[in-house]
Amino acid sequence: MAYSVPPLPYAYDALEPHIDRKTMEVHHDKHHQAYVDKANAALEGTPLADTPVEEVLRDLSQVPEAKRTAVRNNGGGHANHTMFWESMRPGGGGEPQGALADAIAQAFGSFAEFQAKLKETGVNQFGSGWSWLVHDGSGLAVVGSANQDSPISDGRTPLLGVDVWEHAYYLLYQNRRPDYIDAWWNVVDWAKVAERFEAAG
Repeated sequence: MAYSVPPLPYAYDALEPHIDRKTMEVHHDKHHQAYVDKANAALEGTPLADTPVEEVLRDLSQVPEAKRTAVRNNGGGHANHTMFWESMRPGGGGEPQGALADAIAQAFGSFAEFQAKLKETGVNQFGSGWSWLVHDGSGLAVVGSANQDSPISDGRTPLLGVDVWEHAYYLLYQNRRPDYIDAWWNVVDWAKVAERFEAAG
């Protein structure tokens, strides 16, 4: 079955004032749709056309070479954005609890130090990309990725990612990427991140 853009799990304006309605409309309805359309076009007629996008990204060598870049970019865009929408909720923010909180403290020293690392990685990502909290098989790490590259393709399990493409924040924050990341912490759904952490463990 061809990929499709999942509906937002909340209203377009539900994350205001941190992320504005217009950005959510364009980001979800236009940008994500374009990734889905191009990924579907690239995989059409191949044995991978009905394969879940995470399985495709896990081993890009299985994609015909002529289509590999298109699938990496657009399949990655689909997977990354699907996780991004699900990682936010109105009234989110705060700090994680339980095993995830313990793992973050163990890996980074404290939640505040983790936040600083994720923000630093996002702010310093040259051009477009993402800053991720991942499980690398042995524990938690923060990594950056360019464009729509997915940590899945590097053998890592993404738990939380902040989109630092300009289209994710420019209407409200212009060139102030650090301010956008600071505001984004207020909408993170830590319960969803904890579910992914438990599944990865």
